[in-house]
Amino acid sequence: MPKRILQGVVVSDKNEKTVVVRVERRFAHPLLQKTVRRSKKYKAHDENNQCKVGDVVSIQECAPISKDKCWTVINVQA
Repeated sequence: MPKRILQGVVVSDKNEKTVVVRVERRFAHPLLQKTVRRSKKYKAHDENNQCKVGDVVSIQECAPISKDKCWTVINVQA
């Protein structure tokens, strides 16, 4: 089964080797047919501490690294 890849914005880089990424999804409301935005935060592993707040990054699902962290950063787009 392929690993999921999501794209989002880094909202926190205060932790060592960890960044918090906000991933936004957009969908049509089932009844009103209006576009709705929902976001969720994921903790992702950043081995070299290269991500900064505001960077657009791609994250990939992986085996659990800690209690909350099961994603890794695979691409940084500044």
